[in-house]
Amino acid sequence: MDEKGTVGELVLVATPIGNLGDLSARALDLFRRADVIYCEDTRHSRTLFSANDIPSGGRLQALHEHNEVAQSAHVIARVASGELVVLISDAGTPGISDPGSRVAAAVIEAGLRVTTAPGPSAVIAALSLSGLSTDRFVMEGFLSRKAGERALRYEEWASEERTIVFYESPQRVASVVEELATLFPTRRVALARELTKLHEEVMRGTLSEVSGELSRRDVIGEVVVVLEGATRVAPVGDDVVVAALVEQWGDGATTRDAVDYVSRTLGLARRDVYQLALASRKDRPTK
Repeated sequence: MDEKGTVGELVLVATPIGNLGDLSARALDLFRRADVIYCEDTRHSRTLFSANDIPSGGRLQALHEHNEVAQSAHVIARVASGELVVLISDAGTPGISDPGSRVAAAVIEAGLRVTTAPGPSAVIAALSLSGLSTDRFVMEGFLSRKAGERALRYEEWASEERTIVFYESPQRVASVVEELATLFPTRRVALARELTKLHEEVMRGTLSEVSGELSRRDVIGEVVVVLEGATRVAPVGDDVVVAALVEQWGDGATTRDAVDYVSRTLGLARRDVYQLALASRKDRPTK
């Protein structure tokens, strides 16, 4: 609160993910009244403001992944002084796989007001169009570029019953879907690209079917992938797991390969199968 008794606040404002007509009336009002607008890319945001005949003047300040921590102190100071501070990202809701979450947390920690003007969300848009279950879902953001880290994530997904949502670039989506198709070929998936834009498209089918389609075409535009969760199965007893490991060892598989195969086939977490392998290895042949 400033010396005049004005209470400042930070407002996280959702911006269009494609169609500029999705910008809410409340967002437009906040843009007009804000003392300062922190944005991911000032050039991108200036275009949004110009399209809506809103002067930005010197109110636009850059806040992105490289300076978010440093800018948090400035945001706190301005909110504490009684200013209306708006935070936006290039598209969608700030803080959801975009800069903003650390700033919001810092302002909250400082005991100041944080609120939101909700609106467009690529996650919710893709989920609602997917045709898959929306009762329970998990958002995974962007997958790692490292194959080993992706493999660990896929291992978790082997038993994840919730619908899985993640972002992927057009350059990598075909290879990622191909990786998933080798593990879960019959799971259903929806690929939503260019959401709310002129060439919006949703590809639906099994991972095997969609992987085949992607191998025959180029993909343009950012993609949201919605993946069906695992089917709940009856618990697998330790004796069944050990028997499967023994069978693999008997066929000459290394412990690593045996664990990989059994965890994938039975839909179990690799770490759990590995622990059983270690416990039984004393009396079993290993490589």
